[in-house]
Amino acid sequence: MSSEVHPGSPAAPLTILVVDDQNASRVALSAELDRCGHRVLEADSADWALELFRRHRPDLVLLDVEMPGHDGYWAAREMRAAEPGGWTPIIFLSQRDQERDIWQAIEAGGDDYLIKPVLGMVLHAKLRAMHRLAQMRERLVLLSDELRSANAQLHELSTVDGLTGLMNRRALDESLHSELELARREQQPLTLMLCDVDHFKRFNDRQGHVEGDACLRQVAQLLRDTCRRPADRAARYGGEEFALLLPRTPRSGAMTYARALMRLVAQRQILHPDSPVAPHITLSGGITTCVPDASTTAEGLLLRADDALYTAKAQGRNRFFSYEMQMDTEEQRPQLPR
Repeated sequence: MSSEVHPGSPAAPLTILVVDDQNASRVALSAELDRCGHRVLEADSADWALELFRRHRPDLVLLDVEMPGHDGYWAAREMRAAEPGGWTPIIFLSQRDQERDIWQAIEAGGDDYLIKPVLGMVLHAKLRAMHRLAQMRERLVLLSDELRSANAQLHELSTVDGLTGLMNRRALDESLHSELELARREQQPLTLMLCDVDHFKRFNDRQGHVEGDACLRQVAQLLRDTCRRPADRAARYGGEEFALLLPRTPRSGAMTYARALMRLVAQRQILHPDSPVAPHITLSGGITTCVPDASTTAEGLLLRADDALYTAKAQGRNRFFSYEMQMDTEEQRPQLPR
């Protein structure tokens, strides 16, 4: 390499892997780079170069083309395969100057091609250019990571209810459609429950909206606690109304689930002095269960669960009703004192 004066090197020192089987050329090039403050790794074969590349992840590779055994093209391809998603600048150094040689170098994964002997000014200009490209790529990667994080936060804000932390109506609709398709494909039962807090307006009027919000958060936690299987989902449907989506849950299992939820609510004893149903809050709910066929729709399931919810209210509240079973949870437990 010529010792022609160069205008300087990148401000930040680089770790540079120099690969050349010719000892004199490699040592001279390494000495020049070391003089400019760079950290230099040396390899006299493609195999050893690949090992150093994997071990140290250099900032730049200066790679000779002609070497015994595997050549530089092979080394470049292996280096690219060893850094999925990453990018390390590779500059080929060769005495070959044919167009096909340059094309083959770029095809193998190289970023530039210099003809030996390389002038010092040219080499350092290339180093600075590659360093700028690497910095630009790092900034793009950082911006991409920040964008992915922002999108994830935005998605969470758009799918999570701010008060309770449960899925919101939009997320429930998406989950219901996907679980419906899965249940239809696998011919498995799917249960949907809609429930709300009995006489919640009276609770808000008596206790105030702050306590009302606290009550809804406690109910949400109870629903979350009952979702023991990974596929079970609880959502805030709107206001004081909640939804439970229970894949692979048959009719009998749905009723058992509802009774367990009512026991948890009763045990929590969240006081509701103005309720004509009980001294504590209670839930009314509608259940629909089916093995979906081609005519089953998400909208139809929601309407049927909503209709069952109103039937439960008409029959006295503090119960879950299922049209498919023509029964409610009141028939399965002792009557509570009014």
